[in-house]
Amino acid sequence: MDERPIGLFFIALGVLVVIVGALIASGALAWFGRLPGDIRIEHGNTRVYIPIASMLIVSLVLSVISYLVRRFF
Repeated sequence: MDERPIGLFFIALGVLVVIVGALIASGALAWFGRLPGDIRIEHGNTRVYIPIASMLIVSLVLSVISYLVRRFF
């Protein structure tokens, strides 16, 4: 069995993790979690946070990545 595609997948995954980490460290993703569709309810000592819009974006990105992995590997 050829192990090259699996190795390339893990290299690409590592590069993606480094890029996302750099974006988080630089503050470029500070907007994430504060989108207009995210619901925040604060009442007294109780906080409820429902990140609907943020999770839709995460789902879309993961779906595209999944499609690309299935298409090219």
